[in-house]
Amino acid sequence: MAAFLVLLLAVLSRILPHAFHAVSWNFTAVGGGLLFFGSRMNGAHSTAWKAARIAIAVLALMATDYYLTVYAYGYPFHLRGYIVTWAWYALACLIGSQLLAKTSVLRVIAGTLASATSFYVLVDFAVWAGGRLYPHTLAGLTACYVAAIPFYRNDLVSTGLVAGALFGLPVLAAKIVDTLHAAQDNNIPAA
Repeated sequence: MAAFLVLLLAVLSRILPHAFHAVSWNFTAVGGGLLFFGSRMNGAHSTAWKAARIAIAVLALMATDYYLTVYAYGYPFHLRGYIVTWAWYALACLIGSQLLAKTSVLRVIAGTLASATSFYVLVDFAVWAGGRLYPHTLAGLTACYVAAIPFYRNDLVSTGLVAGALFGLPVLAAKIVDTLHAAQDNNIPAA
């Protein structure tokens, strides 16, 4: 259930800045949310259920992409412009399911780096290869990646903060509860 609430948070983190006419600095819960969502797919569930969960996540974000493109930005929607992004949504879930099935600080850092960097590399390559904004030369590819560095930085920070909170806060809460229980046990008078 928590995974689906996090997925909703990821969707809302993209829509709400536009609904309130606020400036979005590419700071969303999508990367960290998909890592968390993916990490909760392991366990007793079948492969079909895992595939269905990935499909649910991708469909939710596909709908968000359509809404933002058509209604928030006022552009026509072109399916081919989103294929790589939608494949990346599934990839981020898979990164979470494989890397973060067992959570540790190093795994969360690695997941954050893998998620944000894979998005940067794949999507900006698709922008260069499939668009007319940059010449189809090595210099054009370099210019495309350089122009995307501020977005990559913001995505890396937002993914790190969201993933850190989603994976770290439950651990912190458990440690606080353990500390409180230990303190309470130490204050019980002997019989």
